[in-house]
This record gives sequence, structure tokens and C-alpha cells, in this order.
Amino acid sequence: MKKTDAKLKPATLCVHAGAYHNEATGAVTTPIFTASSYAYPNPSGQNIYQRYSNTPNQRVVAAKLTALEHGEDALVFGSGMAAITTTLFALLKPGDHAVFQEDLYGGTYHFVEAELTKFGIEVSFVKVGDDFAAQLRPNTKLIYVESPSNPLLRCVDLAAVAALGKTRGLLTVIDNTFATPINQTPLALGIDVVVHSATKYLNGHSDLNAGAVIALNDIIARIRPCAVNHGGMLDAHACYMLERGLKTLALRVERQNENASKLAVWLQKHSAVARVNYPGLPSHADHAVAARQMRGFGGMLSFELRDAAQAVALLGRFKLATAALSLGGVETLVTSPAKTSHVKLTAAERAAIGISDALLRVSVGIEDADDLIADFEQALAAK
Repeated sequence: MKKTDAKLKPATLCVHAGAYHNEATGAVTTPIFTASSYAYPNPSGQNIYQRYSNTPNQRVVAAKLTALEHGEDALVFGSGMAAITTTLFALLKPGDHAVFQEDLYGGTYHFVEAELTKFGIEVSFVKVGDDFAAQLRPNTKLIYVESPSNPLLRCVDLAAVAALGKTRGLLTVIDNTFATPINQTPLALGIDVVVHSATKYLNGHSDLNAGAVIALNDIIARIRPCAVNHGGMLDAHACYMLERGLKTLALRVERQNENASKLAVWLQKHSAVARVNYPGLPSHADHAVAARQMRGFGGMLSFELRDAAQAVALLGRFKLATAALSLGGVETLVTSPAKTSHVKLTAAERAAIGISDALLRVSVGIEDADDLIADFEQALAAK
């Protein structure tokens, strides 16, 4: 892998950071190293093995993500949840307490409540806008946030959370999936650990499951043994696809930022829409925070219909947008969080964090914005 100047701009880093140059052939893309067995002693000085996350394909992707997120090292995983769960198990032990933002991806929320507590780890949840410091205990070791959040696009003041963590000697972790390192670099704001569902924007083509964690060397050194033991590594073919997706990340996100902003403004004016959640709108509760810490407001938005009974019917009326799970791909996807990402939460839990049956989440793609708006217009007009 070649050394890349960290001062280069993100679009350049997407293409060149961590690039592997094959001297034998001169190929400009990384070969797929399918080997599950590597000789030792190895010229690299390490024992190379896929579960150790140190094969060439794994290291190329890790180097690219490290450069984009301004970290020192990274690990790649078979899913976003593998990255999140491994990180939390590595950094917390029985008897510890952790504070979590309440408005989280449903899979994370369910894991914390259903699994993490089984191991004697205490947890508390804080609403965005409330005081994280008020929830701290003598045994608190970690604060976990997601900004912008899924699916209400709430934004947390990351510099303030980072400062609180450093003042109290706590680790701070963020799920940066929605923002991507193109729009937001939390490590530069003082956050300790960044996790991603690379399934989403980092890959960007709805054809891969992957996850990643990026941090300073000493923190990755704590997470790596847990990653090896849990075995959730990413295989060579998937690494190749993720590297390919990352090369166009800046271009895709720029277009998705633009499209989402236009769609959000249009939806906000529609008579059938009660509320639009998009941090780029001045009406959004966290617009000032987002404007301060983000370079772009992202390709995700959600909106609430005035008539909840119309939500399911609307999903079947789109001609360009697709009613589908997941997000971050080049195509526009619409889904009901109450029936997908947050279906594992009880109705009461969903209500407590503001997720109603009338809420629809939109992952805005790279189509022409006028065509997308026309599609939403005809879908909302149909009866």
C-alpha cells in the first residue's frame, strides 16, 4: 500500500488512500487475495490470517477509512452491527455503566437492551437535547451517540460530548453512518471512536454487508483482540467491493446531499405532510448544531404524514423510489421505520422516541432531483 498525504481533500482520498500497487502486473486496482492460508514467517513480519483482519484486502480498506475519518487505524467487519457490538464488548466490562443516546438505530437499541445488559453492564438512555452529564455515574465508562440519528435525523453536539468525555475520563463513540466522513469527521471534533455500517453509504450500491470502526491506535489495539475472538471479519471479495464503492463516495454523497435538500424543501410545503425531519432545514430542531459540525446535511430524511393510514398505501404508489429496507445506495428507498428498522421495539418504546406509524424514512439516491420530486408528487396525489 502506498502512503497518502493526509492533507489531500476527501474526494482525492476516496480514490487514492491506501491504494495497493501490484508491481508484478502494474494493475491499478487491488487484486483479490482469496487465500485463507499465508506463509510464515511472512515478509510483513506478521502472521497473516483473515480473522486477524490483516490481509492485504482488509488493510487497504482500513487505510482508506482511516485517512477519510482522520484516525490512526481501522478494522472492517462483516456487518455494521458486528462493528458496533464488538466495539462495545471490547470497551466495556461487567460492572461498567454506559450512556446511550435514546434516538438510535433500532438494531443498536435492541442490542443494548437485550444483550449488553446480560453481561452485567449497566445502561442509561438520554434524549437528544437533554443533559448527558446528568446520567453519568461513578462507574460510567462510555458515551455512545448517533448523529444524525436514525430515523429522526437528530443531531448531537459532538464537540460538547467529546469535551464531557475528556473531562470525566470517558470514551466517546459515534455511529457516523448517516453523515459519512464526507459530511462529518467526528474524530476531528474530539470523539474517540467512529463506527459505520459500511453496508450503507461507504459501499453505496446496495449489494454488500460490511461494518467498520476507526480510532486512534491505542483504542484499536483494545478492540482488535475482541474482533479476533468474535470472528466477524470481512472477507476478501467483500473488501474488494467496499474499496470500489469508497472510490466514488464523495461524488455520490455530494449528489445525495443536493437531492435530499431539494426533496425536503418540497415535502415541507406539501399539504399531506405534517413534519419533515432534515437537519438542513432551518426549522429542524438541531439545524444550528448540524450547520456547525457538518459540511453537508446528508442524503437521509424522514417525514410524517397527517394521515397515518396513508403511510402503507403511499409505499405502493412510487414509480421511481422503491419501498425497501436499508439505505445509502444510489437508488432512492422509502421505508416505514415502525415496521422495519425499529420493529423490534415495543409500540411504547417507539412512541417514547417519536417513531409513529405515520413516519416514513427516505434514503435519497443520485437520480435527477426533479424526477424524484415528480415521483413523490404523484404518489402523494394518488388515492
